[in-house]
Amino acid sequence: MSKIPAPENPVPHADLADVDYVDDKLGSDASQADVALPQGRKKHVFISSINKDEPIVTRRELWSYYLYYNGDNGVGPLNYLMTLFQSLATSAGYDPIAGPGSSCTAATSSGQCVLPWGSGTKAVSSVVLVANGVSFAAMTAIFTTIGSAADYGTFGRWLLFVVTVICWASQFASMSLTTPERWPAAMALFMIGFITYGATLVFYAALFPRLARNTPHARKLRDEYENGEISPEVYEVEESLEKNRISNISTMHSNIGYIFTLALNLSLLLPLANNPLVDNYTLVLTNAYWVVLGIWWFIFQQPRPGPPLPKGEHYITIGWKQIWAALKTYKQLPYTFIYLFSFFLLADGLNTTGTLISICQNDKFQFSFLQNTYLGLAQAVTSTMSTLGFWYIQKWWKISTKKMFVVTNVVTILIPLWGMIGIWTTKFGFHNVWEFWAYNVVFGIFQAPYYAFSQTMMAELSPPGFDNMFFGLFGLSNRASSMVGPNVIQAIINNTGDNWKGFPFLFALCTAASIVIWFGVDVTKGRRDAVRWAAGVRSEAEAQENKGASGKSTGVSELVSSG
Repeated sequence: MSKIPAPENPVPHADLADVDYVDDKLGSDASQADVALPQGRKKHVFISSINKDEPIVTRRELWSYYLYYNGDNGVGPLNYLMTLFQSLATSAGYDPIAGPGSSCTAATSSGQCVLPWGSGTKAVSSVVLVANGVSFAAMTAIFTTIGSAADYGTFGRWLLFVVTVICWASQFASMSLTTPERWPAAMALFMIGFITYGATLVFYAALFPRLARNTPHARKLRDEYENGEISPEVYEVEESLEKNRISNISTMHSNIGYIFTLALNLSLLLPLANNPLVDNYTLVLTNAYWVVLGIWWFIFQQPRPGPPLPKGEHYITIGWKQIWAALKTYKQLPYTFIYLFSFFLLADGLNTTGTLISICQNDKFQFSFLQNTYLGLAQAVTSTMSTLGFWYIQKWWKISTKKMFVVTNVVTILIPLWGMIGIWTTKFGFHNVWEFWAYNVVFGIFQAPYYAFSQTMMAELSPPGFDNMFFGLFGLSNRASSMVGPNVIQAIINNTGDNWKGFPFLFALCTAASIVIWFGVDVTKGRRDAVRWAAGVRSEAEAQENKGASGKSTGVSELVSSG
């Protein structure tokens, strides 16, 4: 199942009527001042438009956006490639109790399995976690180096295309993984596929705010607001619901794709159950499904380029400058950065928990693609139903995104807590077949909406027009954060030989992060801070451009840095 988020439905403050609203009707090229107001006057709340000349989202374009995510559902790079890698590594390893030459899969095996690693050995579970940790570190480098550059020109459009093609190529290359001694190649292909898959999610998500701003309904709301037909409070709530609609529908499509892909794979897994290459064939079929559905986005996506790259800057270096500039805005955007920090910890805990449970699940079901497909179907069906269900509940009662997100956070905490029980007993705590079925159902019900609502909160807290800049930081929190958890857990497992000893650390991590989000993030205030900040930067940019600024080209990164 794939991952994404949407915006918050703000509940107006009781004193909202006392706040002055400035009608920002002139678009991104007009002066939108967030200058200091005379003493005694309250700051204005801005509802900013970015560029009124951006094309309106067509039905064909929106459907191609949904279909891309339908294909990019994670079954191949996230599930099957990891299972194939772990399976080959286990077949190539030996039981440390019985010594070199023994088999990890023998009936008399101790349950431990190690591989030659450097001058010694390392547990297979630790090797898998090392691969995850290094992959997340690589994602960090990608998001920090070129993530923010996607805000300029058409770079973001081509960036998503390149990482998508690389991800496709890594999965087609899995046909070469046929014998245990090729486990290092399996590890490399898993890492390439995992890294590029994570990148597709982040750069795909970064497209979402701009797309949501330009749907016919969103543009109609904007016109009604500018014409004075609806109040600012109504505009905020309705625009937020429109963002939630697109985010939840795209997440639902990811889950539908998850179901279709897994069901399609049964057409190979059942009749070719005894074929030694059936897993490889299944991976190729899974990837082909994504190619057929994903290619349309690159054909029907309409151009919505960002501003030109500032003079003297480069796409490779601008990202670091943008991140440094963004980090320096923490005083103006406190809730945005509290959320980013806490989500860093929460994503680390959740992603690593999922990896650890997958390792336990693969061991329990002996790396069976067929069993993992059945379990995946249970998760996919419940994910699709829950995404729709959570959306209709939110829409009907107009519940804020944060409140919906809090509900999913509770389950995020309970999953590693359940795993902790497995340290002291084998009756519970991911030791039994029924628990993995229950886990996949519970994960589907609560964690699919988790991804939708977490993205929506980020969209709410991101300054308009700086989507890739802040979604790059969000991607750093969501994906690249998990270079910490896997490395800590692999060290624990390698020292203890017990997979379950990693769950207490993950429980503490998820709990601490959830508490910060629950009590430390005010989405309504954070959204208004973000809009105010973006308007101020654009106003200053125009002012400096008009003055000539000593003949120097004015770039957003320069302005933010100086601010």
